[in-house]
Amino acid sequence: MSIVFDQAVQARLIASTPEARAIPATLRYAPEDPFAVRVSFPPAASLDGDGVEWVFGRELLAAGLRGPAGNGDVQVWPCGRERTMLEFHATEGVAMVQFATADLRRFLSRSYELVDEGSEGGLLDLDRELSALLRDA
Repeated sequence: MSIVFDQAVQARLIASTPEARAIPATLRYAPEDPFAVRVSFPPAASLDGDGVEWVFGRELLAAGLRGPAGNGDVQVWPCGRERTMLEFHATEGVAMVQFATADLRRFLSRSYELVDEGSEGGLLDLDRELSALLRDA
């Protein structure tokens, strides 16, 4: 049985209107995918009424707590001392979501208790993954 942990957090969706909107979100980490973190938003947070999940690097999240990080679909940067901004790019547009930095630090700390930072590669079975990839090709 694998260990997975979820952490419920409150986020703020930054919109083009003057008011930001509070939304619930869930952060998830699973050691069987040791490089990745997931953040899920409920259907009410999306334009099309479907729930949304983004997957990106744990290292990107950690780097974004210290300074601007990312140059692709997900970008992360500090927004003052107590907030961190995550910016998500999709074909439908861009979403900017602000999180409490303390929540993100707590999440990363818990993930490091499961898999030490820098040791993620030791959990991957590259032979099995390559075999599965070639089998599916």
